[in-house]
Amino acid sequence: MSAHVAESDISIQIEHKQAEAPLVDLMGGAARWDVRIHDHGLIGLVDVMPRLVPQGQTADQAIVQAARVSYGAGTKRVNEDRGLIRYLMRHRHTTPFEMVELKFHCAMPIFVARQWIRHRTANVNEYSARYSVMPDRFYRPGIENVRQQSSVNRQGGEEPIDVGTAEDYLAYLEEAEQNYARYLDLTERGVARELARIALPQSVYTEWYWKCDLHNTLRFLSLRMDAHAQREIRDFANAMYALIEPIVPVTLEAFRDYELDSMRLTKLEIEAIRTGAAEISAENKREQAEWQAKRMKLGLADSE
Repeated sequence: MSAHVAESDISIQIEHKQAEAPLVDLMGGAARWDVRIHDHGLIGLVDVMPRLVPQGQTADQAIVQAARVSYGAGTKRVNEDRGLIRYLMRHRHTTPFEMVELKFHCAMPIFVARQWIRHRTANVNEYSARYSVMPDRFYRPGIENVRQQSSVNRQGGEEPIDVGTAEDYLAYLEEAEQNYARYLDLTERGVARELARIALPQSVYTEWYWKCDLHNTLRFLSLRMDAHAQREIRDFANAMYALIEPIVPVTLEAFRDYELDSMRLTKLEIEAIRTGAAEISAENKREQAEWQAKRMKLGLADSE
């Protein structure tokens, strides 16, 4: 097969290579895989790269291929591939993980989207309220999920608040949602959509397509599946994890072992373990509290 470049005498020959082994679709021929979240939320896996892999393989093989800078499976056995992926993850050799791409369709409340977009390594195209009317969809937690502010974590809370206050909070959300009727009325009377939207609450839903390589997707998951992340975005992160686990099972096993369920120790903490000290040599109270939490997790606090 040949192709001719415009205004050039160069003839480009394109050779079509056949696969050495039968190829299978990692998504089993499905158009997409969807997980529904809360009342109106959604995260759907709509495509992956590679989508077609040799029979019996997963997208993990693309990581191994890139790491070995070769084509095809070669003579390496599957257990050696697993060992290589675990080595790469353990030593933070991240480039081979960028060889896998994932594309998601997501619908979430704006307050979740504004946390999500902080991860600036993805390609994103969001629903535009300048061009289209926002759908009548709002996030409202169940009364048992209305949380009180944490006394130690300024960013959020985990413990439920008293029922009376929770009911007042839900009434406050309902009042905010009532602006939607006025929003529609004003757009129908000719107010520009780009202006009419600005009084809508952060609980209204937006949606986007979000494409990211596997390395940066794992960075997103390491932060947003963490217990300190806001519960609502954790729900989306957990669903994303479930969607990609069949695509790269060996990588996610290594991710759990070396990142998600692991613990990083500072120089001061290593010194405290070495000397058996109960406290680290730091004056910062938050740093001390973090060390005490790690001691509990390591079983060191119970040994006193």
